Amino acid sequence: MLVETIRTGGDRNLAYLVADADTMTAAIIDPSFSPRAVIRVAEDLHLDIRYAFCTHGHIDHTNGNGVIRSVLGIEPLLYGDTESASGRSILHGSQLPLGGLIIEILHTPGHTDDSICLLIDDAVFTGDTLFVGKVGGTGFGRDALAEYDSLHQRLMALPDHVRVFPGHDYGVAPSSTIGAERGTNPFLLQPDFESFVHLKQTWDQYKLEHGIA
Repeated sequence: MLVETIRTGGDRNLAYLVADADTMTAAIIDPSFSPRAVIRVAEDLHLDIRYAFCTHGHIDHTNGNGVIRSVLGIEPLLYGDTESASGRSILHGSQLPLGGLIIEILHTPGHTDDSICLLIDDAVFTGDTLFVGKVGGTGFGRDALAEYDSLHQRLMALPDHVRVFPGHDYGVAPSSTIGAERGTNPFLLQPDFESFVHLKQTWDQYKLEHGIA
């Protein structure tokens, strides 16, 4: 599997090209601020782009969709959409072929109700649900509980070796693994939901005390 990371601008936004190395069939994830740059990389690598996904509906992840439609002639897919060629809905557990690979949709509400992660082979593209050493922003009520459940029931259910590619370069590194996050991410180390929320509430002080940018 080929994974290309493209820095698209915005607030340290990251877009991805993911391709089956045998067929060079590819998907774009979160093209955001620089969709033409993502398309140029795909052209340089001779990739056949079949899909474009947005991990959620916030404008910093969807503002490149018009270019994707006009240049590539494909409709960017968000949670609840239907992929036109296959008729498959983008829902939790849905699977779409990517050459010899499978794209599995993980619905991970919390940061937004429509947040998804994409599991492809040994990599998961986590949007704004999970960053390196951090998690997506929420309030302190229902949305925080949804994120807590998504993190523990969906993402932490994956094997340790699965690589993590987030939607922003907010952490100490642009990518990680499930095992590394499980063992070091302060939000995932909290013993219960109440402690998780408390860390969100006191995150600025925690960052200052621990030298986190």
